[in-house]
Amino acid sequence: MGLLDNFEKGLERVVNGAFAKTFRSGLQPVEITAALKREIDTKAAVVSRDRVLVPNRFTVRMSPADHQRMSTLGPALIDELVDIVQKHAASQHFQFAGGIQIGLHADAGLSEGMVQVDSHNVKGRVAWTPVLDVDGRRFPLLKGRTVIGRGSEADVTLDDSGASRRHAEVQWDGQRARLRDLGSTNGTELDGSPVTESVLEPDSVITIGRSRIVFRVLAQADPNDTSASRRADPAAQRRDDGGSWGPDR
Repeated sequence: MGLLDNFEKGLERVVNGAFAKTFRSGLQPVEITAALKREIDTKAAVVSRDRVLVPNRFTVRMSPADHQRMSTLGPALIDELVDIVQKHAASQHFQFAGGIQIGLHADAGLSEGMVQVDSHNVKGRVAWTPVLDVDGRRFPLLKGRTVIGRGSEADVTLDDSGASRRHAEVQWDGQRARLRDLGSTNGTELDGSPVTESVLEPDSVITIGRSRIVFRVLAQADPNDTSASRRADPAAQRRDDGGSWGPDR
């Protein structure tokens, strides 16, 4: 299964059937993915024998109408795009200078269905963001323990009669993740095999009852890295370089 197929399946979890009708015309989410892949492949630069550098900051421009439809999906769409960019780069053995950042912008100069991608390299810190994808919902993991179960006291609540009230937990220490079954009635599976406790690798699939939970680690730009923000800002670069401050003439 190709990367675009994986993206479409991921997007199906984000967009329910009723809302998907909105995308029968105009720009399709999968077209944004294709444009991002083309941008990465086109801008790939060989900097040494073992290092091929690709952009990590992307501005995706589209018509105002398309932008309004995409914005309705909220941050889930951006997360899916970051995930697919990360996987595509890994499959091609490309490397990033810093964390991945993708912004969607309305451009009145573009007609519906059109998309343009601008990109550049910004060296900066990477914020490795662990998440659980559950039936179209995405739950960022904080340091400590995240309980999954059917009960209201669980951090990730499953609408699944096959799940116990406190079924399993994911432990995240800032670098590594572990899965532990909490003595559930029906047990927990990891990548199709029963498990009591195990290390969680990126893209591992946890099965609880009928629920399929995917553990992912997204390489996002660190929002606290102000130096990276300045490098991405042409105006800031002009100030740092001793250039003039104000509109370009």
